[in-house]
Amino acid sequence: MTLSRLKILTAALAAIIAGAAPSLAQPPEPVRIGDFRIDATEVTIGQFRDFARATSLRTAAEREGGGFEYTGGWTRRQGWTYERPQGQPGQDSEPAVHVTWAEADAFCRHVGGRLPTIAEWRKAAYTEQREQPTDGYVRGKTYPYPVGDAPDGMNNNRRAHVAVATTRRGVNGLYDMGANVWEWIADRRGDDALTAGGSWWYGPEQARTDGAQWKPSGFYAVYIGFRCAYDAKS
Repeated sequence: MTLSRLKILTAALAAIIAGAAPSLAQPPEPVRIGDFRIDATEVTIGQFRDFARATSLRTAAEREGGGFEYTGGWTRRQGWTYERPQGQPGQDSEPAVHVTWAEADAFCRHVGGRLPTIAEWRKAAYTEQREQPTDGYVRGKTYPYPVGDAPDGMNNNRRAHVAVATTRRGVNGLYDMGANVWEWIADRRGDDALTAGGSWWYGPEQARTDGAQWKPSGFYAVYIGFRCAYDAKS
């Protein structure tokens, strides 16, 4: 167990003893999928804030007056940023949204990783790779949804995202590969970048393998976050 992981568990235990729910500012460690690893959860507000402070980053949403929400058309929401996803301060354990592809890519590189390719993301999201799967998943089976044969347990058709690792644990022990927030992917097509997984605003169909969507890489909205991948160490 790493020192950082021990600190997280110690803090969680202290919170339980005090009668409070533990904070998940630092999510579970990345999961190995063949020759790469991928974050078990979406990158959180707490993680992104640490990065922004360390690099003196002021995001595009902060500089330009706030991120976007779709209300019959894209509407800029004053003051909506990764720290205030819907205008109010978010919890450290919520996914970081209102970030561009470049900002997500910079975060991943800062922590020694990168954005996952769509091939990696799909492999992790839908095909169980673990030798001893949990939660009833079957090794080698490819599922239609990141949570199995049915979309039950995903955060979709809701009013907001939820804190990471609070929905149903999915294929390969990963959380929110389907719904909660769209995730930026490494794949580019000119000025556009791919996003995958759907979000809380959509139904379950966008969480399927063919639900990935291209978006302008400089775009930022309440629905889009990310997670990182890493080259596996032998």
